[in-house]
Amino acid sequence: MDIGFIEKKFDEIKQELEKEVMGILMDESLDKKQTNLAMKPLASTKKIIDNALESIKMVHALKE
Repeated sequence: MDIGFIEKKFDEIKQELEKEVMGILMDESLDKKQTNLAMKPLASTKKIIDNALESIKMVHALKE
């Protein structure tokens, strides 16, 4: 299993999430509540990706 490749792909996904976050933060038409509501799914997605990568690394370490 190529952990480096997996990390690279997850990093690409997180970069796209960061672009979405910046778009939300720069949208002056949103009030604080709307901004927070729009950010929650993105923050959750990032956390899921981080947890998945950590789990993959743990499984890989156990196999070796």
